[in-house]
Amino acid sequence: MAFAATAALAVGAAPSAFAQTPAAASAQARASMPCKPGVYYYVYQANGVNFRTGPSTSYASRGLLYKNDWGKKIATKGSWIKLQLGTKSRSGLAKNTTGWVAKQYVSDCVPMQLD
Repeated sequence: MAFAATAALAVGAAPSAFAQTPAAASAQARASMPCKPGVYYYVYQANGVNFRTGPSTSYASRGLLYKNDWGKKIATKGSWIKLQLGTKSRSGLAKNTTGWVAKQYVSDCVPMQLD
């Protein structure tokens, strides 16, 4: 009986009713990031990381980056990295927005070698 109700719901449901789980969405975001070590970086360690106008906490925040938001490295200074966002961030920052993030929160991609 539960199966029939579920099937009936699925047939009449709008496509938006089948939203991805957060894990699937984050895996998809990571999969869409180009992998070139030392060039592309993604937020891996924390949610709500400040994306700043300069390379220290004394600079204003442009907004927040969340797990799997990613960008291309533009510059580095000390323990900071300047990124140009590769896609719209989860918090709504536009693609190509540039800003600084503490290196401790980001990682470059590591290509897997399959033997």
